[in-house]
Amino acid sequence: MKLARIRFCEEADNRLRLLKARTTLSANLLCRIGFGLSLAEPTIPNPAQYPENSSREIERGTLTGRYDALFVALLRQRCLSDGIATDGDIFEEQFRAHMNRGVLLMYHQVKSLSDLCKLAAVLQ
Repeated sequence: MKLARIRFCEEADNRLRLLKARTTLSANLLCRIGFGLSLAEPTIPNPAQYPENSSREIERGTLTGRYDALFVALLRQRCLSDGIATDGDIFEEQFRAHMNRGVLLMYHQVKSLSDLCKLAAVLQ
């Protein structure tokens, strides 16, 4: 995957700011958790719902850290399950869509840091 920087939609950008204030966690950690939430959703995210219209842009390496290969493998498995190509632009669009959708999903479920603990217990 060639994607080096992830640009977020304006709504996800705003929600990340609020989530950071609620939890004191950095945006990259929140995105990692959100990515997992999005992958757990049964529906396929529509990349068109998440236009790259905010100023928030995060380096892929910052988002995924030393677990980049794991994030790519998880997304590849999800795309294969969904019947989506695992190469080129479509794969990268799915990566961005899952990041954005995950932030929005988390925003509705997490009001404080303790909510993240409860969420982790449910996801196990």
